Amino acid sequence: MMKNMNKTSLSIAILCAGMSTVHATALDRAGQSISAFLQDGNYAEASLAVLDADVSGKIRPMYAIPGTDTDTGQFTNSSTYYNAALKLQLTPQFSFGLIYDQPFGADIGYPQRANGTFSGPNGGTSAEVKTQNLSFLFGYQPNQNWNFYAAPVYQTIEGSVELQGNAFSTLQGYKQSTREDHAIGWLAGAAYRIPEIHFLASLTYRSEINHKAQSVEEFPATVPLALIALVGQQQSETSTPQSVNLDIRTGINPNTVIYANTRWVNWKKFDIQSYQFGAVTALAMGHDLKLVQYDKDQISVDVGLARKFNDQWSGVVNAAWDSGAGNPASLLGPIEGYTAVGLGLQFNPAPNYFLQGGVKYFWLGDAIGHSSSFVIPGMEEIAKVADYSDNTAIGYMLKMGYRF
Repeated sequence: MMKNMNKTSLSIAILCAGMSTVHATALDRAGQSISAFLQDGNYAEASLAVLDADVSGKIRPMYAIPGTDTDTGQFTNSSTYYNAALKLQLTPQFSFGLIYDQPFGADIGYPQRANGTFSGPNGGTSAEVKTQNLSFLFGYQPNQNWNFYAAPVYQTIEGSVELQGNAFSTLQGYKQSTREDHAIGWLAGAAYRIPEIHFLASLTYRSEINHKAQSVEEFPATVPLALIALVGQQQSETSTPQSVNLDIRTGINPNTVIYANTRWVNWKKFDIQSYQFGAVTALAMGHDLKLVQYDKDQISVDVGLARKFNDQWSGVVNAAWDSGAGNPASLLGPIEGYTAVGLGLQFNPAPNYFLQGGVKYFWLGDAIGHSSSFVIPGMEEIAKVADYSDNTAIGYMLKMGYRF
């Protein structure tokens, strides 16, 4: 029975990990799983995930032009993220892997509205962030139970922001674009398995990655040119956050696997701030304002059950919860966590490869959107611009895997 459990559970274990690849809090999108590297033998996979969110809110009256409606309009754009992985078992004790993913991202664009809160004659407020990671993993397995691994991580990041509308006061019309920058971080972790019952637990730490990039910034005419000239121009700095993933799964009978994935992301130390934007607002207001910042760390939990129906078909159901990264939240991503449910199917045309698909539905947490001036003492209430509630998102995932 134990032998059959191991063989059957192995064929559906990757389905458990696949349903945890779509996230929707702060800039977290992919969950940074290394499950492909922990597969037995030689293995390769490629996948894509699509996040389609429907987010809108109600503007507080003081920020809307009198006589207009207070709807923000739907402002989140559909995003697609790609992942690929290769794992090679070089010897019984040493393994090597490559994982490509796009862990963090954002793509929003407020529509032009008569209320003028997030839009003006030149368009609406928008923001886009793109990242890419390539991890070079090296693993050491002293016995059949333990796997110790580490990797340098190459990361690129680029982005742009445009502020339009009354919500941004004298800063409406500000534009910023950051050229693609690259930097190196690292990850390390350990996994423990009991092959007889297909139990696997892994703990992975990822470092923050520090970037310095040249930003092109344009200020509106309401900001004096002398003030911009006074601060000069330097590289902008940002760091993608450190994180910890704890993943556990086990077979409970010959055809069934249960799993739980927990993730912590240190968003509290993260912000997006271009050099001139911070320096100009520090001189003018006494505080260096941030384009994006969070006041809490993110914790997410994803649990599920996968079952093999026959030699070709398997399925999974899962549920997820996310704490969010603080409320009030940035106007460029006003979401306070989520709850979600998902379904997935896996088809094995042959024992050594599979096709997988899944869908995940999110109920996004209600949030209050605030402007950058929220950090100025005495401005906490005035800086609250809009209320976002009853928003949802849906995620789709497709994956193909091959053992060789």
